[in-house]
Amino acid sequence: METPPPQPADVSGPHHEAAIYRAGLDPAAADVTLVLVHGRGARAGGMVQFVLQQVDEPVAMVAPEAVGWEWYPESFLAPRERNEPSLSSAIAVVDAAIDMAQTAGAAPTSVVCVGFSQGACLVAETVLRRDERLGGAVMLSGGRIGAPDRSFSTDADLAGMPAFVGVSDDDPHIPLERAAETAEAFEAAGAAVRFDAYEGVGHTIVDEEVAYLNALVTETAADT
Repeated sequence: METPPPQPADVSGPHHEAAIYRAGLDPAAADVTLVLVHGRGARAGGMVQFVLQQVDEPVAMVAPEAVGWEWYPESFLAPRERNEPSLSSAIAVVDAAIDMAQTAGAAPTSVVCVGFSQGACLVAETVLRRDERLGGAVMLSGGRIGAPDRSFSTDADLAGMPAFVGVSDDDPHIPLERAAETAEAFEAAGAAVRFDAYEGVGHTIVDEEVAYLNALVTETAADT
């Protein structure tokens, strides 16, 4: 299909000029639509290229891009108020991207959210807040947002939705404990969780995570 022009996210706050890009198949015709959320200093196109290079099956892609290529200014471990109003505005953009996928014809259970770093943190927050059984959530080197003493209770009911949390034991940005707490929060919401902790790979995406994403795309397509 011809790639449509980016659409405005139409949210308030610092990301009010954020754009949402589409690539790959038309969501109305695709078995799987990936909502791709980039990390700090990256762009939507980087996530699209990652999928084109690493995902075996053709998919639809919806990729929001942060204003200034940064979703929120401080560490995800800072008190939430120090990342506002950018954080709430960023969550609204990811929500808008999921809504755009569904408006374009994707069934909720065919939508898989994939985020790296800041993007993974936003996927965690948005999917649990949204309380909707999507096709899956893949969080690569990220976790729920808030200070170390934050409580992570949730009322979401994700009804067996696949959820993946991957992190390295030496990641300089994402403590292993916070990634584990994120996995526990998804388990408490009823998701089917896989939590992978890798040794000594730092802040990156590893082959095992790519293999999981490919398997999830295949499984989601078969269930569509």
